[in-house]
Amino acid sequence: MARLGRMLVLLLMVVGFSAVLVITQGAAVGEKVFAEAVPVAEGNNSFACDLYEILKNAEGNLFFSPLSIRTALAMTYGGARGETAAQMADALNFDPNQDNFHPAMSAFIKELNDSGSKGTYELSIANALWGQKGFKFLSKFIALTRNDYGAPFKKVDFSGETEQARQAINAWVKKHTKEKIRNFIKRGVLSDVTRLVLTNAIYFKGTWEAQFDKTDTKDSPFELRSGDLIYTPFMSQRGEFRYLENDRFQALEMPYAGGRLAMAFFLPKQVEGLARLEKSISAAKLELWLNAMNLSEVDVYLPKFKFSSGFDLVDALKSLGMIDAFGLSADLTGMVEIPDIFISAVIHKAFVDVNEEGTEASGATGVVIDFKAAPNAFRADHPFLFLIRDVETGAILFMGRVTNPQE
Repeated sequence: MARLGRMLVLLLMVVGFSAVLVITQGAAVGEKVFAEAVPVAEGNNSFACDLYEILKNAEGNLFFSPLSIRTALAMTYGGARGETAAQMADALNFDPNQDNFHPAMSAFIKELNDSGSKGTYELSIANALWGQKGFKFLSKFIALTRNDYGAPFKKVDFSGETEQARQAINAWVKKHTKEKIRNFIKRGVLSDVTRLVLTNAIYFKGTWEAQFDKTDTKDSPFELRSGDLIYTPFMSQRGEFRYLENDRFQALEMPYAGGRLAMAFFLPKQVEGLARLEKSISAAKLELWLNAMNLSEVDVYLPKFKFSSGFDLVDALKSLGMIDAFGLSADLTGMVEIPDIFISAVIHKAFVDVNEEGTEASGATGVVIDFKAAPNAFRADHPFLFLIRDVETGAILFMGRVTNPQE
């Protein structure tokens, strides 16, 4: 079986040193879990590349967790029906058979959480639902998110205590990302018509199998796309790593302690070559390149970096074909009996820190579900002013008021 079948792509980014980075999972797992994990991982990888194709158009550093985004939306998918569900399955590379999909996601998440609790690295995935108290959600939906995603249902009051609800969600995200993601939901995102927020948080911390010696870290020039040079701390070491080189780029994979997780870099040979490399990225290409790597002695020079990224993903998801979920056509009747809710926001934040010891990364995703507002209504049932005007010139021809229409 192809190596990438056992490589579960968790995070994808572009950084200023013109490299594409992929954190992968390398060791085989139990046969049953492996069989369930492969289609979930493949769907995750395809979604990662599809979303990257859209997000890459922004300037500067980029970092996101496709697994976090996909997990939060997978829980939402559990409440989607009809065309809304079909669009989500297509855009997010979900199995259209929900009876198969959610148990597979459950096994996938459990395997990753179990692997991250064994001591060689930290990896944890947490989910939660935040629902408006007094608003009736279907018990089947609550059970699905609890049983398959380990997501407790927490009652809050978006209508009367919006700010307290926001702070509670942000505190949960802060806790489950080891305080790396703060102020996750900004003021104004939630409102008195919010009925549900589905949250996911993922945290990873791993040390290099071969750590860099801090005394070897020295400032070196880094060439920007503009051609300007800046000086930044570069880590360096010589060792045996999986490596690939062709006429377009170099690729390097560095394992974390324990060997199960690794970080892969793809470095264009020309400073301006990143855009060309980005155009060719796909799940199949990543698999091909990773499979082609071989152990080689390599002198590694890697800049230290630490940054965070944040996104509102509504437009990106719409461009992938997930349209109905965000409007009045949304069918989320797997959550509630009446079709009166829709997705108003999909928020994502991610953080990464790469240094001599290893890597720390976290991501959080929130799906905000609002009550569909009624159409605007103008009911003149109390005294009002009125006028008649010439629209062309703006001149008021008549003006008056009504205090009693029966006088």
